Amino acid sequence: MEAEDSHTGLTAEILKRSFLENLVYVRGKHPRSATRHDYYTALAHTVRDRILQRWVSSAQDILPNLSAVVYLSAEYLPGPQLVNNLVNLGILDQARKMIEELGLDFQQLVDQEQEPGLGNGGLGRLAACYLDSMATQGIPVIGHGIRYEFGMFEQQVRDGWQVEVADPWLQKGNPWELSRPNISYQVQFGGHTEQYQDEAGRLRSRWHSDQVVKGVAYDQLLMGYQANSTALLRLWKSEAVADFDFQIYSAGDYYRAVEAKVISENLSKVLYPNDEPEQGKKLRLQQQYFLVCCAIQNTLHLVHELIGDFRKMPGRIPIQLNDTHPSLAIPELMRLLVDEHGMGWDEAWDITKKVFSYTNHTLLPEALEKWPVDLIGAVLPRHLEIIYEINRLFLDQVRLRYPRDEDRLARLSLIDETGSRYVRMANLSCVGSHHVNGVAGLHTELMKQDVFRDFYQLDPEAFSNKTNGVTPRRFIAVDNPGLAALIDTQLGQGWLKDLD
Repeated sequence: MEAEDSHTGLTAEILKRSFLENLVYVRGKHPRSATRHDYYTALAHTVRDRILQRWVSSAQDILPNLSAVVYLSAEYLPGPQLVNNLVNLGILDQARKMIEELGLDFQQLVDQEQEPGLGNGGLGRLAACYLDSMATQGIPVIGHGIRYEFGMFEQQVRDGWQVEVADPWLQKGNPWELSRPNISYQVQFGGHTEQYQDEAGRLRSRWHSDQVVKGVAYDQLLMGYQANSTALLRLWKSEAVADFDFQIYSAGDYYRAVEAKVISENLSKVLYPNDEPEQGKKLRLQQQYFLVCCAIQNTLHLVHELIGDFRKMPGRIPIQLNDTHPSLAIPELMRLLVDEHGMGWDEAWDITKKVFSYTNHTLLPEALEKWPVDLIGAVLPRHLEIIYEINRLFLDQVRLRYPRDEDRLARLSLIDETGSRYVRMANLSCVGSHHVNGVAGLHTELMKQDVFRDFYQLDPEAFSNKTNGVTPRRFIAVDNPGLAALIDTQLGQGWLKDLD
């Protein structure tokens, strides 16, 4: 019982024992030789132990009858985790007391934490808010993203001028993550497709790629407020399928021996690489596909292992697209169901349409994401075929509803034919989702009246609003404890969970 208490107990005395044990057994340091970062890491692991205990316990209840939200986002902006987790566990005061009793400065340890370089702004903050909210409400959720080695950039001022430098946020390690090397999937790029007939005489397509990388999972647990439940944020790191070519190395060509490793790791190197040059556009498209390919394969693996039938996904495994960056998940799920699992097109499309929902973030038509048809064809030839087929069947339905309305067909088409041909990712997201939402009341109304008016007229019931809220725990309890204490004196602490 004593050993269990040192990992799960919440009193200041047990926290102190756990903290000192982690300093020795995780950091390998005696208090006399430990740095501030050593102390921070020991404290982070002390908090993480308590979160892990809740995760392992709750997972046993969730997994046998799997039902969970799958959230796909190119960005997450969760912010520093230490104080937020202490607040959610209800042990902020105990931890501060324990640290100060050891003669340490609590705020100095808190300041050691590096801001996670996983997002850049509102879109990533919304993703983090949703995971926080679902964890607090006890809704099982798996968020998928990319484990960017470098964030957007770090701002410095030199000689009065702003300078952008690399943000190596993982340089000293991340005590909140768990490496999962046994969870990995292969991701293909390029090559060509081949038509063939299967045993039943049905026309099928086979993708012969010319590049393969591996996505490896890293898990981070996001604690709910005063809840035993946690959200799982699964981040994918790109690696070479084979890191090292020994034959080339032995021949003396040392760079070529690791060339595949260098190229493969570029996919998760930087958040939003510069997409002005053609290579930058290609890399960003590859990043987006890398994310959804790993996420959808992982989702289907869990469904196969725990549910056993892909037809049961609707209603049990909703998949939310945070903007259009992960919209390639729609043709990817179709590819896996049709090409890899032998399902018929109509059945696969019915499943796909019922599981996906789409959150729109912009009202500016010129800001809606689109990709050159030629680029998608070169990077993802099979997905371009699937997008064409989705578009053909969709436009056939539109023609029945609006005969001879060619202007409407042109606006609704997944392919922009007005100049150079582009795939419209917002249109793909609307066609492939059963539900579309905006992020504020006014935004949603304008979305229905303007940028998605044609889609709204086709299916008004599919559109609704989900206001992008701000968590009072992160932005008041953590960042403004003085204001939080003042509110507590008037209302108690219930407002942290019920802001109304």
